[in-house]
Amino acid sequence: MINITINDIPVSVEEGSSILAAAKEIGIDIPNLCYLEGINEIGACRLCLVEVEGLDYLVPSCNTEAEEGMKIKTNTQRVHQARRMNTQMILSEHNDRCPTCERSGNCSLQTLSNILGIYDSPFHKKEIPEKVWNQDVPLIRDETRCIKCMRCVSFCEKVQNLGIWDIADTGKRTTVGVTGGKPIEKSDCSLCGQCITHCPVGALHERDDSQKAFEYIGDPEVVTVVQVAPAVRVAWGDTFAEDSGFATEKRLVAGLKKLGFDYVFDTNFTADLTIMEEGSELIERITNKDDHKWPMYTSCCPGWVRFAKAKYPDMLDNLSTAKSPQQMFGAVTKTWFAEKIGITPDKIRCVSIMPCTAKKHECAIPVLKDACGDPDVDIVLTTREVNRMLRADFIDVSKLGEEEFDSPLGESTGAAVIFGTQGGVMEAALRSAYYLITGENPPADAFADVRVAEDAWTEATFHVNELPVRVAIASGLENSDKLISAIRRGEKEYDFVEIMACPGGCAGGGGQPFQDSKELAKERGKMLHALDENASMRYSHENPAVHTVYEEYFEKPLSEKSHHLLHTDHHAWEFSDLTYVNR
Repeated sequence: MINITINDIPVSVEEGSSILAAAKEIGIDIPNLCYLEGINEIGACRLCLVEVEGLDYLVPSCNTEAEEGMKIKTNTQRVHQARRMNTQMILSEHNDRCPTCERSGNCSLQTLSNILGIYDSPFHKKEIPEKVWNQDVPLIRDETRCIKCMRCVSFCEKVQNLGIWDIADTGKRTTVGVTGGKPIEKSDCSLCGQCITHCPVGALHERDDSQKAFEYIGDPEVVTVVQVAPAVRVAWGDTFAEDSGFATEKRLVAGLKKLGFDYVFDTNFTADLTIMEEGSELIERITNKDDHKWPMYTSCCPGWVRFAKAKYPDMLDNLSTAKSPQQMFGAVTKTWFAEKIGITPDKIRCVSIMPCTAKKHECAIPVLKDACGDPDVDIVLTTREVNRMLRADFIDVSKLGEEEFDSPLGESTGAAVIFGTQGGVMEAALRSAYYLITGENPPADAFADVRVAEDAWTEATFHVNELPVRVAIASGLENSDKLISAIRRGEKEYDFVEIMACPGGCAGGGGQPFQDSKELAKERGKMLHALDENASMRYSHENPAVHTVYEEYFEKPLSEKSHHLLHTDHHAWEFSDLTYVNR
């Protein structure tokens, strides 16, 4: 430990700690725009400057180590002037048409400028020519808003191991662009959206499909069906500053009905259906091991599937052929449900609310239209987009009551809820696989070991009728890469592997509400597990609506009709095309 003083307050911190971290220990907030702990500590924005006694220059607190006896000031006139000037310089190269920016009201630069009382900049405004960006791609970049903080570069390289973003040009022309100057369509981008959620301004954002959703709602000729993903329910309320206890999924249902959707369903229903198909597939593969590539990988996460297609195309046969819950929902809606309500599938518009930007690409993959020739899912809205829709319709969330999901595609179990967090798909699948093999339910928390997030990946071995089932779970693509590399080198052997592109799983997805510099996946995951623990049903195979859909339509898991509508061929579409757009 070393001893320093900050603003005359003594503090002891571990050797190697930054001044920024030391100040945080005693509740002193030092502003910054580029800092991400352990990921981006480069002092690029120069807003975290502090004064150190004995030095005739200011130092960036984010990457300056505290040293024994240091006397630091964070609030001198010199520091205030430097912060203001550096903020003004950033604004001189920033497109400040804030009313037309997706981040207005939740932008770190906007907030800091207001706090510092900056209403104009004395510096000449640099005109930045706007580069043409393909607006069909789910991930949009606006170079005129970029502040060159390098967060997207560092996160994509260090956490996702993709390196999509890099510094482009030199000198005053320096900016950030796709590595090698390629168009985004030609890159290996997984569309995870983590660069969006870690951008402090609006330089990166998802393609906005909310107006298309409003058009569907306003069309009297179509029936609008909306599905809500598991992770959305524990994050949507963040935008409205409501506590998690108030902003329940039932209030979101009420809000969606006020928006005018005809049916509001729960993706959890098809998460349960996915478990029946994927669990049965796992048992079939274990039973006939010589006929399959090993191990079997989950296929729910489109970011992970894109990553696999780009980096490990020889592994596509290892992936479960089961569609994701989103796509299964679309297929069921435009077949079984359409028949139940007596309309043709072309009259249904299926809208998804997802915590994920890659889902926008997934729903438009040309082969995912088995139900009727039209896309299984018409459009995907992120959690952020649906929140903007609620605000645009002037719906007062604080006055919403609670309403139930519609039946029959609104019934679900606790096992489906935990799809939204790391290890949840694995745990849900093991609960039902155990039952399908033994005919008995295991204790609901028998597979809780998969919840423990270790350094790179989590592994466990469970015994079902004395048969060892070896599993592994990884989230974040760098961790996934480490796990896959260990398997390919023969260092590790597993039967079933769950991979999620976003760190912490869908709860930390690239389409979730912004809370700058806060990693909320773990906290949201705990909320999802709490919902599971309090659920009346905790096993996917017990969902009565799932029983009904098999009895009335699919017959059984892995039936011919199930294979046609609920499974897919990962070889059947091109990785390179990011511009798939529905309708």
